[in-house]
Amino acid sequence: MTPPAEGPVLKGFSTAATWLEPVTTWRSPDQSTLVLTAPARTDRFVDPSTEVVQANSPVWLTPVSSPATLQARVAVDFADTFDAGVLMVYQARDLWAKLCFERSPDGRPMVVSVVTRGLSDDANAFTMEAESVWLRVSVMPTAYAFHASTDGRVWEMIRFFALGSRGRRRVGLSTQSPVGDTCTATFSEIELRPGVVDDIRSGA
Repeated sequence: MTPPAEGPVLKGFSTAATWLEPVTTWRSPDQSTLVLTAPARTDRFVDPSTEVVQANSPVWLTPVSSPATLQARVAVDFADTFDAGVLMVYQARDLWAKLCFERSPDGRPMVVSVVTRGLSDDANAFTMEAESVWLRVSVMPTAYAFHASTDGRVWEMIRFFALGSRGRRRVGLSTQSPVGDTCTATFSEIELRPGVVDDIRSGA
C-alpha cells in the first residue's frame, strides 16, 4: 500500500505536487500514466440548490504558472452513475473547476464540466460511445479553457471561464464515485507543458 504522503511523478508536474485529500490507492507505471481509485461516496461538488458541500474525492495537484496546458487520455471503469475521471483546476476550497469523463444517469459516458465559485455550476457537454476521451485544461493569465476530443486530434471547447485572482493556481487529476462503492480511472498520455493553443474557441 502506498503511503498517503507520497504521490506519482508525472510529466511536467512540480516536485511540490501534493494530494488535496489523502489517498492510498494509485499506481503510476511511468511518468505519463496514472491509475487512480476513488473510495465510496467521494465527490467534489457544492449543490447550488441546497448548498451541501461534498469535498472528499482524491486529487493530485501541482502548482502551475500560466500559460500552461494539462492534457491526458482518460478511461474509466464505470460502474455507477456519476463515476468519473477528472482533470481539475484549483485555486481555493470555494474556487475550482473540473472537466469530467463521467457516467450519465442513462449509463452512457459523457463529458461534463463543473465550475465552482462558492456554489457549483454543473453542465453536460455531450454523450459518446467511446471507452476513452482526451481531456485538456488550458491555463491563461486570467482565465481557463476546457477542451475534449474523441481522437486526440480534433478538439471541442467545453468551457471558457475565470475564477478570479484569489488563491494559488494548481491543476491536477482526480476520480470520483459519488453514489457508488469505488471508481478507477486511468490517465494516460499525461502531459503538462508550457503554453496554450493559439485559438481557444476552435481548440487548434
